[in-house]
Amino acid sequence: QVQLVESGGGLVQPGGSLRLSCAASGVILSNKYIGWYRQPPGKERELVARIGPFGDTYYPDSVKGRFTISRDNAQNMIYLQMDSLKPEDTAVYYCSLSVEREIFWGQGTQVTVSS
Repeated sequence: QVQLVESGGGLVQPGGSLRLSCAASGVILSNKYIGWYRQPPGKERELVARIGPFGDTYYPDSVKGRFTISRDNAQNMIYLQMDSLKPEDTAVYYCSLSVEREIFWGQGTQVTVSS
């Protein structure tokens, strides 16, 4: 059974950094596209980073240059390095992947950017 568990969220001041981790089990990551999403309060979930099997990445303009997604296939881990954080980055962050057209989500980790 596929399971994703996020960690690393917390309270950080504007301009600060956080590194989110996503531990995957029940799935081989090496051939998967993996995404980090976020859901701000009262808003819809949105993609903030995606990484492909060969390390190709995508970021929306809202986070480009500030967020970096990476993967460790040997450890079955996915990471999101977030720098220069802004109050508008406040959200619950989720990692996600699909296996045979079924989409899996973790439980999410809260990131709050506030002074």
